[in-house]
Amino acid sequence: MEASFSGTGRLPAAFLTPGSSSFLDFLAAHQPELLPGRRNLPAGVQPLEAPHGTTIVAATFDGGVLLAGDRRATMGNIIAQRDIEKVFPADEYSAVGIAGTAGLAVEMVRLFQLELEHYEKIEGTSLSLEGKANRLTTMIRGNLGMAMQGLAVVPMFAGYDLELGRGRIFTYDVTGGRSEETGFAATGSGSLFAKGSLKKLYRSDLTAESAATVVIQALYDAADDDSATGGPDLTRRIFPIVSVITEEGFRRLGDAEVGELAEAVLGHRLEQPDGPQAPML
Repeated sequence: MEASFSGTGRLPAAFLTPGSSSFLDFLAAHQPELLPGRRNLPAGVQPLEAPHGTTIVAATFDGGVLLAGDRRATMGNIIAQRDIEKVFPADEYSAVGIAGTAGLAVEMVRLFQLELEHYEKIEGTSLSLEGKANRLTTMIRGNLGMAMQGLAVVPMFAGYDLELGRGRIFTYDVTGGRSEETGFAATGSGSLFAKGSLKKLYRSDLTAESAATVVIQALYDAADDDSATGGPDLTRRIFPIVSVITEEGFRRLGDAEVGELAEAVLGHRLEQPDGPQAPML
């Protein structure tokens, strides 16, 4: 399906046929081979060795939600990239963090961004946060064939719910199963360690700045025990990506701001290598 203007000078019939407001449905009907989940590997081929993104963390705070990710991508036992970006804005009030096969995950995010933009243009209004989370469920489920061949994508979705007036976090499994998390969440290879750190440090009265410190602490703890997760790199000035979503919209914290927080965390770790201690009672 190409938007050729030769001959009659009109758009192809596919663009003029009434349908749903979903760009995914449109693509599935007219050129399904462009969908990531339709590109199956040939029979008998072993799973490809491809770069994988690792740890994503999120935490709500009073007035919004924060989504963050480390910068390392691995390929087996090799560091494939030290400064990969794993957190992307989905639209003005939501964001996606990716874990799993990096190439497919980034493609899925781009398609998800287009899906939300297409819906808004067709309907004249944006989807609710719940609706956005459901659309992402459909996309992940469509990638199940690739996941069964070792190319899984497991994103995390977070956003500010304008109707409820608070931040919300959604996690997924490879089948598209969706769960809403309370307070904080983690996904990816270092998620076990990051979630343990978040459980220790998270409080419901966090501010945006203190929540950013908490997620950087969690990513540091994940990197401390998971070789696929990269901690703050002071020599190369590579720091985690930290994004904040409030009623004012999506904002990615600048490298200088994140770097200052990361350096403070590392400074305290020189005195307490295992990080801050939570009270026993």
